[in-house]
Amino acid sequence: MIQIQDKYLDIPLIQGGMGVGVSLSSLAGHVAMCGGMGVISAAHPGYLYEGFRQNPIATNCQAIKDHIKRAKEIAQGHGLIGVNIMVAGQGYEDLVKASVDGGCDAIISGAGLPLDLPKYAKGKTLLAPIVSSGKAARLIARVWEKRYQYTPDFVVIEGSEAGGHLGFKKEDLLNGTCQTLSEILADVKKELKPFEEKFKKMIPIFVAGGIDSGKKIAQFIHLGATGVQIATPFIATYECDASQSFKDAVIQACDEDIEIVKSPTGFPGRAIVNEFVKKTRMTGNITMKNCLHCMIPCTPEDTPYCISEALIQSVKGNVENGLVFVGTQAAKITKMKHVNELIQEYMNEMEEYL
Repeated sequence: MIQIQDKYLDIPLIQGGMGVGVSLSSLAGHVAMCGGMGVISAAHPGYLYEGFRQNPIATNCQAIKDHIKRAKEIAQGHGLIGVNIMVAGQGYEDLVKASVDGGCDAIISGAGLPLDLPKYAKGKTLLAPIVSSGKAARLIARVWEKRYQYTPDFVVIEGSEAGGHLGFKKEDLLNGTCQTLSEILADVKKELKPFEEKFKKMIPIFVAGGIDSGKKIAQFIHLGATGVQIATPFIATYECDASQSFKDAVIQACDEDIEIVKSPTGFPGRAIVNEFVKKTRMTGNITMKNCLHCMIPCTPEDTPYCISEALIQSVKGNVENGLVFVGTQAAKITKMKHVNELIQEYMNEMEEYL
């Protein structure tokens, strides 16, 4: 049993939030049903809703509430349901408030520093920043303490082997000079200790990035992590909300297909190099005609491509004309599984090494 303040998990596993539409109520609900924390991505959960392109923020807020409700119905009282919200996205405050109103158990926030997250949700749900360094953990904890007299309820560390947007310099990712996940874990534990003592509460730490086995879960628990966050392996599950073509792209990917790509967010990202990625590298900057105004750092006049459209196309099945974010271990995924089957494999192997 894993305690996170006043809430509990049966297993030490958080399913990472994947947008657009990869982790919605089906995936999150089935992970929670197994006793973990299922996570809904707040990156355009309403992309299939009527009115999405006319008013994306309001539509996404309604979709978050709908998906939280459905995920909890699937979970049948087991596990927890979280929402992953990007700081770099437009409508951040609205998405946080919609998640709280929808009854989520936790908000996990990254792609930037969630310095004002407690302002919108303090005391209403578990709050967790995503960090990639001890320095970032210290900064967030200090700001939360000074501004809101609050400290994180738990923390997610995303290492350099994670998929999607990454909190590292592109040069370090390409040169292999990033801190290792175990090194970052040690730093974050050290930086959070004074805040644990001051607020008289434990701050559980979950690590993410390249974790694809029960053995790795056990290794990080031995190093002092509370548990892990896993994302990419859940794509190739029957319960994942993405199209089968999206899942097949991951199953068929080789190590040589996975590279660091440029993103309009300003963060480097890890994805499958398909025809879309090759085309954007050749074409360079484009001018957006139908902008959703989704990312704060993005300027429609010179964006390399529309990341929302790229993710929407891929999750719907038009994979070669879209973006498929994955972690470094994606090439090891070779077949479809059910969520409960995948989790049971992890837990059985974890027990062997604990």
